[in-house]
Amino acid sequence: MRHWRAALLLLPLLLMLSMFSFAPAFWVLINSVKVEGLWSLANFIEVLGSSFYRQAFANSLWISVGSSFIGLLIALVSAASIKRVDGTLRDVTVAFTNMASNLSGVPLAFAFIIIMGANGAVTLLLREWGVIDSFNIYSRAGLTLIYTYFQVPLAVLLLYPAFDALDDDWQESAALLGASRLRYWRLIALPVIAPAVLGTYILLFANAMGAYASAYALMTANYNLVTIRISSLVAGDIFLEPNLAAALSVILVAMLVILVTVNQLLLKRTYHAR
Repeated sequence: MRHWRAALLLLPLLLMLSMFSFAPAFWVLINSVKVEGLWSLANFIEVLGSSFYRQAFANSLWISVGSSFIGLLIALVSAASIKRVDGTLRDVTVAFTNMASNLSGVPLAFAFIIIMGANGAVTLLLREWGVIDSFNIYSRAGLTLIYTYFQVPLAVLLLYPAFDALDDDWQESAALLGASRLRYWRLIALPVIAPAVLGTYILLFANAMGAYASAYALMTANYNLVTIRISSLVAGDIFLEPNLAAALSVILVAMLVILVTVNQLLLKRTYHAR
C-alpha cells in the first residue's frame, strides 16, 4: 500500500512528461511519415536527397564535433586544476562555473557581438595590438567559438565529480616507480576517467546539435543548420512544411539516439573489462 501511495506522487510528473515530451514526440513521428494526409516516406526521401538539407546536417555536425572536442579539452584541464586548489577557491570557482553554464541563447549571442563583433571591444583591442587583422563573428568560426563557450562550463560540471575517482597516492606511487606525469595521465588517470570523459563528450555533442537560440540570434537564417531549417519550416514567412520539419527532427533524434546507444555499449564493455 505504501508503494502505491509513493507511485501516486509520480502522476503529476508522468502527466507533465506526457503533455510536453511524449505527446509532441509522437506527433512528430506520425507527421514525419505523412504527406497530404497519406502515409508516405516522401519527406525522408526529400531530406536525404536534398544537398541543401545534407549541408545543414554537415554544418551542424562540424560545429558540434569541433566545439565539443575543444570544450572537452579545456574542461579536462580546468576540472583537474579545480581539484588541486584549496576549498574556498574551489567552491567559488564551481559556483561561478555553475552560473556561467546558464549564460546561453540570445544573451550569449548579444554578449559576443559586443565583445567579438566587427567593432567589439576585444576585436578592436586585438586589432590595435596587431594580433589579428579582422575577425568575423558571423561565420562558422564565430559559431564554433560561441558553442565552445557554453560547452566549457557544462563539461566542467560534468567532469568535476569524475576526478574523485583518482587517488593522489597513485601519482606519487607512479612517480616513485619512475613514471613521468605525462605517463601517469596516459596509462593510469585517463583510463580511469575515460567513461566519464566519453559520456561528457556525448552530452556536449547532443547539446550542440540541438542548440538553436544562440545560432539564430547571431546568424538569423543566414547559416544552414538543422535546427534553423526546422524552425524555418514550421514558423517561416513563406513556406510552412511541418511534415518536412518533422522528418528532419526524426533524423536528428535518431542520430542522437544511435550515438547515445553506442556510448552505453562502450561503457558496458569498459566496466566488464574491469
